[in-house]
Amino acid sequence: MQLEAITWQRMAERLAGHLDEHKASPGHGQATWQRVGIDGAPAAGTGVLAGHLADALRLRSRPVLVVPAGGFLRPASLRFEFGREDVDSYLGGWYDTAALWREVFGPTDPGGTGRVLPDLWDPATDRATRSPYSELPSGGVVIVHGPLLLGHWFPFDLSVHIRLSPGALARRTEESARWTLPAFARYEAETDPAAQADAVVRADDPRHPAWTGLTGPTG
Repeated sequence: MQLEAITWQRMAERLAGHLDEHKASPGHGQATWQRVGIDGAPAAGTGVLAGHLADALRLRSRPVLVVPAGGFLRPASLRFEFGREDVDSYLGGWYDTAALWREVFGPTDPGGTGRVLPDLWDPATDRATRSPYSELPSGGVVIVHGPLLLGHWFPFDLSVHIRLSPGALARRTEESARWTLPAFARYEAETDPAAQADAVVRADDPRHPAWTGLTGPTG
């Protein structure tokens, strides 16, 4: 895998330009949106690239909504049904993928309403966030970021996987969350997110990322 050194800001500009080049024109009066997935473990800091990309798109006068996957966690009673550190549950039961389909991807399908819920559940309070829906105009972009996104067939128009080596992942993961390390090892082995993504970023040192450029089917 050949990697090019790049800044997060320049990467975001390249991604924004790609989205502009591949923006669909509404057909038969149908509204259209683009969906971007930025995948990576919590230690990878997916929100950094999501924020830079949102800024780059807004400079191009594109409406943007950033949706953190962490806002779609399931209630604690379901996440911790088999214990607080169950790897299988983390991989398959922590994130409410059905709600993401219903509240984020369904409304931004061609001809959808564009009425997107930015988050659903607050893990700190273990209660619904009660956030209002966002009305995203046609031509807008939804950026979903967080872990384990590339194993659910989400209909991303553009996907980026931020990869950390096992050593970097272990160093940068908080002590209380190190029990999740086997889950990310399994995710790499079973899902192979680097092969699924349109671009892969190596971010062992977050100050000096490097990436493949856009190499996937939309690149």
